[in-house]
Amino acid sequence: MGEQTTKKNQYSEEEKDRVFNAEFMPHIDSMYNFAYKLTLDEEDAKDLVQDTYMKAYRFISSFERGTNAKAWLFRILKNSFINDYRRKSKQPSKIDYNEVESIYNSDDVDHNITVDLRQETMQNRIGDEVTNALNSLAVDFRIVIILCDLEGFTYEEMAKILDIPIGTVRSRLHRARNLMKEKLALYAQSMGYNTKKAKLEHQHIEGFNGDQDAI
Repeated sequence: MGEQTTKKNQYSEEEKDRVFNAEFMPHIDSMYNFAYKLTLDEEDAKDLVQDTYMKAYRFISSFERGTNAKAWLFRILKNSFINDYRRKSKQPSKIDYNEVESIYNSDDVDHNITVDLRQETMQNRIGDEVTNALNSLAVDFRIVIILCDLEGFTYEEMAKILDIPIGTVRSRLHRARNLMKEKLALYAQSMGYNTKKAKLEHQHIEGFNGDQDAI
């Protein structure tokens, strides 16, 4: 499995419990938020988190104490979602994972809007229009936005979580951000906002993203 590594740590049962409680449990809220943003369903998110923590305990000997537990857990959750949950998903706009590498640099992307029935839970943080734009992205683009812009993972950490090269992380994130800006520009126009002003704001955001990439 993707979450297993060559190096094994011989933990006693007591040490396993200590590692699990001290290293893994503090991230449970972030794990649920990530799972919910992927599944867009409360019960599916809970099931995904439970499955992730069960796998984390089962393969705890593959985890090195003192390393990035959050990234390790996110990788397990992502793999579980890709392998198990997406094929059972009710969202018709999700694209096949094996095809995404040939798609993310093209304009042939499914733009069907996925309705987030609990979008009100995020109103105070990123707003309805941003939530809708994020949820309407194909899941592979949504994942990189969540990992980088919402969870704050570095490109290197994202590459490990997603099992892709850093160059692919950068390209996919650039494409995802452009799609977000296009969707938000359309929203602004539909609401009657000044398109020139919106364009300037988008250029400012793009410049900010470029500054972030340069850090």
